[in-house]
Amino acid sequence: MKHILFIVTSTNKTGTGKYDAGYEFSEVADPYFEFIKKGFTIDFASILGGIPPYVGYDSTKKNSLDFIKSNGFKRLNFSHKLSNVDITSYDAIFFPGGLGLMTDMVNNPLVKNIVKDVYEEGKVIGAVCHGPSALLNVILSDGSNLLDGKKINSFTKAEEKLDKHTLIDIIPFMLDEELIKQGAIFSCTNPFESYVINDQNLVTGQNPASASGVALKMIDLLLNT
Repeated sequence: MKHILFIVTSTNKTGTGKYDAGYEFSEVADPYFEFIKKGFTIDFASILGGIPPYVGYDSTKKNSLDFIKSNGFKRLNFSHKLSNVDITSYDAIFFPGGLGLMTDMVNNPLVKNIVKDVYEEGKVIGAVCHGPSALLNVILSDGSNLLDGKKINSFTKAEEKLDKHTLIDIIPFMLDEELIKQGAIFSCTNPFESYVINDQNLVTGQNPASASGVALKMIDLLLNT
């Protein structure tokens, strides 16, 4: 049995405009069901622990409707405080998107150390949409940036524009541009179409439509490597 830790944001507002933030609901719900269908165990952690904020719940999406009624959602609302979690107990970590983690995970020393350690142990790291914010500013043991030379994707500037996510007022930076600045080899597809990239033990997805695909690729790596 494989054990996956979902690490979600604790931030409920973003930008000078105090825009609602949190984890993107479908980006938890869709991967959750992909993992449990394979018999994986899922735990949830957040920066502060307790009930993490969410945005984007849509009851017309079956996975989201099923998840909000599930024991998984109940457990998510008792999320572990990240500093109390033994990361070595998990085979993989996964960062769902949402604007919140652009604030509380970009420079968080604990998150940086967790990503570094999990990556260097060869365990799988997944992130989708704004989730790759957690991969920024990670310095490996050899002094290099985790992202340098890695094939990565995330929510794009084009998608931010379509969502009317203006700089500073709503988002603190353009994620795709920042990933590139830190050495990532960035690629993407058309806005809001599914797109997943795998480089070594890193799996990233572009947007909410990519969340299941990230989980499926993580499952493939976990079961076949």
